[in-house]
Order: sequence, then structure tokens, then C-alpha cells
Amino acid sequence: MLLKMKKEIKIFAASALLFFSMNEKVVAQDPKVFVIKTNEVKAKVSPSMWGLFFEDINLGADGGLYAELVLNRSFELDVPMMGWKERKDHQAEGNYLILNRGNTNNANRRYIKLESTKGRYGLSNVGFRGMGIRKDMQYDFSVLARQHQGSPASLVIELIGEKGAVIGSGTITPDSQKWKKYTVRLTSSATVDKARLDVLLKDKGVIDLDMISLFPQDTWKKRENGLRSDMVKLLADMKPGFLRFPGGCIVEGRTLDERFQWKKTIGPVENRQMVINRWNTEFKHRPTPDYFQSFGLGFYEYFQLCEDIGAAPLPILNAGMACQFNTAEVVPLELLGPYIQDALDLIEFANGPASSEWGRKRAEMGHPEPFNMTMIGIGNENWGIQYLERLALFTKAIKEKYPDMRIVNSSGTDPVGERFDFLDKSLRSTNADIIDEHYYRNPKWFLENASRYDDYDRKGPKIFAGEYAAQSVNTASPENKNNWLCAMAEAAFMTGLERNADVVEMASYAPLFAHAEGWQWTPDLIWVDNLRSYGTANYHVQKLFSTNRGTDVIPVLSDNKAVSGQDGYYASATIDRATKELILKVVNSSDKKQDGTFRIDGVGKVNGKGTLTVLSSEDLDMVNSFEKPDAIAPVVSQVAIRNKTINLSMNPYSVSVMRVRL
Repeated sequence: MLLKMKKEIKIFAASALLFFSMNEKVVAQDPKVFVIKTNEVKAKVSPSMWGLFFEDINLGADGGLYAELVLNRSFELDVPMMGWKERKDHQAEGNYLILNRGNTNNANRRYIKLESTKGRYGLSNVGFRGMGIRKDMQYDFSVLARQHQGSPASLVIELIGEKGAVIGSGTITPDSQKWKKYTVRLTSSATVDKARLDVLLKDKGVIDLDMISLFPQDTWKKRENGLRSDMVKLLADMKPGFLRFPGGCIVEGRTLDERFQWKKTIGPVENRQMVINRWNTEFKHRPTPDYFQSFGLGFYEYFQLCEDIGAAPLPILNAGMACQFNTAEVVPLELLGPYIQDALDLIEFANGPASSEWGRKRAEMGHPEPFNMTMIGIGNENWGIQYLERLALFTKAIKEKYPDMRIVNSSGTDPVGERFDFLDKSLRSTNADIIDEHYYRNPKWFLENASRYDDYDRKGPKIFAGEYAAQSVNTASPENKNNWLCAMAEAAFMTGLERNADVVEMASYAPLFAHAEGWQWTPDLIWVDNLRSYGTANYHVQKLFSTNRGTDVIPVLSDNKAVSGQDGYYASATIDRATKELILKVVNSSDKKQDGTFRIDGVGKVNGKGTLTVLSSEDLDMVNSFEKPDAIAPVVSQVAIRNKTINLSMNPYSVSVMRVRL
């Protein structure tokens, strides 16, 4: 995630048409003729061409994709009772005490002792901006507990609606003076957007509690410690080629102590050490003091998610450098060994046999077969000679042990400038496998740079467009919107990525998720609240490209030139060898309806009908929302093909995808 706060030209929807001044002279005229040369394959499209970038920002993991409903379940936040309140019935009496085990359990230091002396006494948890509870849904409550000697106390577990009514309840009676896990399933009698959880001693007694947890029973694939199913489905529906995880700037951390350390995110969840999320205090306009990483969603779960949605895993590891926009801490080169070993061990964890040290840990978690990882990223948005020195040591060690492992290299924070030029030249001189380029720019930049890769070295490193999103106002502005102008500009840019698939191997929009009440950064691909989720216009563009990928790039020409902005048109085309179809993508960025004649060359007779899918809006500031999630959504129809020719009338400000059987 780009932290640079440098202001760009401020863009408002009211002046959006200025971006298309080149189209103002478009008037009714004879249809423009485009030639599609199906027999001139220019490049193979990587199966991982269109993918996903995930980072725990905007409550993306805890409070989002990770389905745990309890905030601060083990009292490990900096303020141990954050998310919790004392709760007692009328005239009840009791007390609580937070205990810290210190170095005897560094991963889970704290627990709470509850004592009731009269009536029902205990705790209440507010969740992540409330708990979204659905009527008739079952919820699995669990807790680590131990009784004190001579204490027969039982626990009453209650879901409480916004008006104070009990909407689900259960009872647990701990029966041991040793730590033990107890569970009970609750069924909700109502749908509530902001419920709470009460955990109450109903008898006199003393009890210790830790890892107080509540999950909906309908997690993705109904897994314990699982993921929110509606959010995963939105990802699966995109049929992504890869998933890059866990970030983003959280890979680096504000300091090296706060960096993401994958080994601390595997194994039993109660042994995963919580750390502050670096987005906790990053933006003054969106302070989030309760934002931590529980790592319930850890590296094993990331790999599992990749497998579930058919995406190649692309983990990114710290390069021995904290975020250069924050502390810029680095590890001395002579002390980099443990960081490099973490990378080697991760490859073994993902791919090693169950008999190996780290492969065994994967098998013990329930996956004896390897995850078949082929790529690994070293560093995120790092730059300068310090990065190159550390990257060289990582690369040497990884290639010596795993010569076929492909390494993703950072090109810094920007697609142009001194930092970028230095890194790009240096990485090319060392024959880097993949260079990760990031672009957070205004829509005009995306339209003007659709031909960015036309002149790149075809024999040089492959390009990963690892993070991109058009910014409707300024980079990192809280006023940015996921409007149609931005989505359409991204689609135009993506035709250039696809046209240059021999150079550009992967691409992913960023960030992926945002919670309506817990976001720090806009724009974002998918928005959620406690109960709902929807894809933005940008999501539909990404999905349209990803589900219509094809296998071979072929030319689309106008006046014998690639179509990249002439008269507001942008286009790319592929052949899908598996389905024997032509897939044509066309963007009309002008404010006029335009007619086009598309002639299919290089094949025999083609007649019949094809499928046409269109995204469009004449309001460039239009956005999807919880109230209108389909304000901008695909419209599917059929298009006629006669004598190898398609006559198409394209709406203003539209993205069209045609599939034609050859």
C-alpha cells in the first residue's frame, strides 16, 4: 500500500470530461473499422494474469475476512480491556482482574479472572463495530477456562440485540482446574447489525477465561477458525489467477519489531502472537486504536484460501527493512541470516514433504500435500541501495536451494521517477525474474498510459502490476470514490496490460477490502459492513477481465495500429484455445455513442451469435453502494456475427466484452 502523501491534480466528477477533450470532436460518422487478426498470436497469456492483492487494511482481516466476531478475544491489545465492558444484572456484585503470565507465555500473556459474589456478573464484548448476527443462524462460542477450587460456577452466554433483548443463549459449566476448551452453539432469533456478546457467571464463584471466541457456523467451507463466506465468494467468483498476501505495508511494519513474521501466524490460534496493525495510527483522518492483528488468519489459512479459489499463492516477505516512510529501520547485512532463513523455511512449509521440518508443521495443521508455491516476493515498495544489497543475499540463497522458485522484486512506490529508474535499471542488469510496479494515479494517467508496455524489452524481466487503483481526488485522500470514471480508466489501462501479456505476467487491484465503519484508505475493490458486502464498479471491471482471460493475445488494429486511445477507443483481444472462442475487450471512453465494425481475419466462415457483456454509465461519478449494489453491473446480451463481421454500437463511457465461437 502506497503511503506517499504527495498531492496530485485534484479531480472532481464535474470536470471529468476534461480528461476526454480529445473526444469532444467525435460526431456521428461512418462506423470505425477494426481488424482482429486471429492467426497472428503475439503472446501467451499467463494463467495468473489477473489476480488479487490482499492486505489487512480497512479491517480487511480481523473484523472482515476472518470471521471471528469477538474483538480482543485474549486480552492482548495494548489496553487489555479494549472491546470489553463489565456487565452485571441489577444488584449483582463481582469483580475482574487481568493477569499477565509474562515470559511464561509470550504469545498469549494475558487472561482474565472473573469473580461473582452475587447475581449474574461478567463481561460484554462489542465486536468489530458491533456484531452482525443473522436470524436462524447458528454461532459457535468457545473459551479456554479453568475453575478455581471449590467454585461450581457456570457461564451463561448470550447474544444481545441493539435494544437489549436476548436473541440467543447457551450455558457452559467448566469442570476442571486446568485450562480446557469449552464450546456451545447458539441459535439467533433475530437479525441484528450491531449485537453484542455477554459472558456471565450465573453463580457465586471464580473462574479464569482466555480466548473467548464466537464464529458464525456458515464460514467458508464451514471450517473452524474460518473465513466469512460472502467475502470469499466474491473472490472465488472472479476466478483469480493468483493471490498476493499478506500485504502491503504490514509486511514491512512501522518498525522491524512490528513486521509480519509468518512463523508466528501458524499453529494453534492461541499460540499466535498478536501485534499492532501498522494502520492503527497511520492516518490522522482515520485513527483506529483497536486495530491489531490476531493472526487467526495466518499463512496456513492464506495458502488454504488460494487452494480454495484456484489462485496461485504469492507470499511477500520482509526484506530486512521496516517501512521507509516510517522509521526506515534496516537489519545490518551481517545479521540478515534469520530473515533469509524465514524465506527458505516458508518454501519448505509450502512445498516440502511431510517428513521435512516445516512440511511436517503444515501436515500437522491438516494439509499433508504441498501447496505447490512457485513464486515468492522479497520486500514491499522498498527502494534504494539498501534494498538491492539485501535482495541480492536473499536471491542468492533462494536460487541456490530452490533454483526454479521465481522471485518478485520491488520497484519502489511509483511508476516513474529517480527511485523507479534506479531500481528498474539495477534489477534488469541482474536478470530479475519479476519486477513489481505500483500505480496510484488519477484516471487521466491510466488513460494516457495504456500503451506503457508497448516498448518494454520483450526479453527482460516480467512485470507484475502489483498494486493499482485510479484515485478520483488525490492519492490517499479520504474523499476518493470507487466511481465509474476510475473503473473505466482502469479498464482502458488493462487492455494495454493484456495486449502486452508477453511482458506483463500478473496484475492486481489494491486494496481488496474495506469495512464501511473501519476503513483507513480509499478507494477499495469490495466494501463490507457487519452483514453485507458488494463489489464496486472496479470489482466488476476486474471480474470481467479475469473471467474472460483467454490463452493467446492477438492484434486488434485500427488503421494498422494498436487501439490505445484513438477517438476514445481502447481494445485488446485473445483467443481461448480451450473453448475455441475469440474474446474481444473494447472501451469507449468518449461521451458519445460510437459504432464500430469489427472484422475477424484469419479464420474460415464465422456466422451466428456471440455473447456481449457491457458495463457502462453516463454518470462518471456513479458508484455502487449497500443501498444500490448493482448501480453499475454487467448487462449481458447477444451480438450477431455475419460474414466474419461484428457491427457494434458502444455506449458512451462503456466497457464491452464479446465472446465469439470460432
